[in-house]
Amino acid sequence: MTMSRGLGIAVVITAVLALAACSPPDAEGGDPTPSSAAARPEAPRPTPAVQVPISPATPPPVQPRSAEPQQLTSADLQIDMPVVPVGVQDDGSMEIPADPAVAGWYRFGPAPADAAGSTVLAAHVDSRVYGVGPLARLREAQRGQTVQVTDAAGAVSGYTVESVTYIPRAELPVDQLFDRNGPRSLVLITCGGQFDERTRTYSDNVVLVARASP
Repeated sequence: MTMSRGLGIAVVITAVLALAACSPPDAEGGDPTPSSAAARPEAPRPTPAVQVPISPATPPPVQPRSAEPQQLTSADLQIDMPVVPVGVQDDGSMEIPADPAVAGWYRFGPAPADAAGSTVLAAHVDSRVYGVGPLARLREAQRGQTVQVTDAAGAVSGYTVESVTYIPRAELPVDQLFDRNGPRSLVLITCGGQFDERTRTYSDNVVLVARASP
């Protein structure tokens, strides 16, 4: 597991929004998102549902932009998973696909081919229904490893890992992570740390920050 020197993303975002990436509801009758990728860690570990940190805000309107991301891959981390656009739920929290094998792209923020800002993708770390998801491997990421995002136009954006940080859920720096005007970056988020059986929550978010390759 690699800890880092921090996130280092400029604080220029104009809308504070919610972020979460912990285990989805575990009821069998939930709203699963179909998965087209099979890159999952072995030995799934079922976990109950968890709460997600939220921050009240109204997301900005979607502006015309580059093609939306469709696939997240990393040979270094053995990640290969589809990406779907998501927004904000009624309670102000970021939507997260129920299936941990599917990542959600915050569609009110930058896309990979945009000229600036952070593309934010999040996924649950695991699920009682689906097992462990690919982003469980974020904790193993090393500085200098690479991640790629393919968009709907077929363009591939490459990124180099700069940091992997465990951040307590209540202290998640939303303004920094959802930067709109800084360097082109990729932010991947899932849950980690200790799991509390009583409250059914993880203690931390695992946040990977990668800079766009030249």
